Amino acid sequence: MDNAKPATKSDCHAPQHGDPAANGKVDHSEKPLSGHGDRAKLIARLKRIEGQVRGVQRMVAEEEYCIDVLTQIAALQSALKGVGLVLLEEHMAHCVVQAARTSDQAVEEKLEEVSQAIARFTR
Repeated sequence: MDNAKPATKSDCHAPQHGDPAANGKVDHSEKPLSGHGDRAKLIARLKRIEGQVRGVQRMVAEEEYCIDVLTQIAALQSALKGVGLVLLEEHMAHCVVQAARTSDQAVEEKLEEVSQAIARFTR
């Protein structure tokens, strides 16, 4: 596994690990939202969520029944979690697998990155 070529920024849109110019910091500026799945579907889901947020804002402004507002907020949380799960699955299926093809160090770094993302996502 260590004989494979090192990962590049174009591989899964990840920053170059060990880049001395990065001073140990990860540059996420070149990372697209998702480079592997159907981006149009994710954008459509996010636009629906945006519409739901506007609906909740309207409900609050119009002083609608609190339980109805809370029900809509719960639906929003579920919708956002769904988008996050899709992104996490895509990252694991593509970026982590790509790292596994490059080197042991790359896969260890990706697994740590995914572990931290899962911890943030499940809070």
